[in-house]
Amino acid sequence: MYVIADQGDWARWTVSALKKTGLVVLATAIAAYGALVVYAYWPAPEAVSVAALTQPGDQFVTVNDLSIRYRSYGEHVAGGPTFVLMHGFGNSLQSFRNLAPLLAEAGSVVALDLPGYGLSSIPVDYDYGNANQAATVMAVVRALGIERPIYVGHSMGGAIAVHLGVQDKTTVGLVLIDPGIFATGVPAATQFLPFPFPRISAKLFGNRDWRAQFLKQSFVDPSVVTSQVLDDLMMTARREDYWAGATAMMGSFAPGGEPALLPDVKTPVLLVFGEADRNHPDALRRQLHDALPGSTLIVIKGAGHYPHEEKAVEVAEAVKTMAKVWAGAATIGGAAVP
Repeated sequence: MYVIADQGDWARWTVSALKKTGLVVLATAIAAYGALVVYAYWPAPEAVSVAALTQPGDQFVTVNDLSIRYRSYGEHVAGGPTFVLMHGFGNSLQSFRNLAPLLAEAGSVVALDLPGYGLSSIPVDYDYGNANQAATVMAVVRALGIERPIYVGHSMGGAIAVHLGVQDKTTVGLVLIDPGIFATGVPAATQFLPFPFPRISAKLFGNRDWRAQFLKQSFVDPSVVTSQVLDDLMMTARREDYWAGATAMMGSFAPGGEPALLPDVKTPVLLVFGEADRNHPDALRRQLHDALPGSTLIVIKGAGHYPHEEKAVEVAEAVKTMAKVWAGAATIGGAAVP
């Protein structure tokens, strides 16, 4: 015998099935979210004080209630410029370990950790936007008595240097190394990440294996990323105040608006790009060069996103040559060197 269900029976069955499916999906989503929270806040490795992590050559200056680590190289020449080196996102002054001593042959050099990185302060209630980072760097420059800075910025540091080119009227020149201006390399979605994703981002950057894999992708020669490089890079994540500060920083990303500032940059500019940098193809290099009339563009062969680490000699020679031109108040010709 066959039983034929009427339309009402099918409707009730369908509604019941959908409700059960919805509850399963909701329960799965809640469980997955709970797992993310547990992962994000799983006990971190034992923390270490900044004092215990401080290395020979490290110096600290306090500005605006922030402790900023820096290292000095070379001898200051009266009336001469000082190279002020600013690293990229997730890095520290260790990124200039190869470049700084070479630039010191031409004068004084100061490499610093931006707030949120290295051994500088990692405050929770700080504006980590590029404009405010630039204001902090300028405060450091004033505190150290630097009168004629040449700002050298890599990646995010290059974007910060653009703000300094507008804010600091004492600037002699800007050196932008693979700057994050038209392409930051940071996915736009990160500015909308809800809890606990900023904490997860902080945890990933605090994981040595993940950082090694992530970093090596930016080099033509990944052997440059040695164990010592990773040791120095990972000091930040070992700090006792890392987790709260880094989580706040990871949750505060916002576009810096640097493209709109480019017409206001009146100081001479040297653009340095690694030929193999995937985030900055030739079209973007030329776009930035065209947006900064009078700038000089140099592309370093055999280098990726970190030409100052892979090809420090070539980068140093280019920077020192331009610094001599700027110091002599000569006019920059706007040459593009392939």
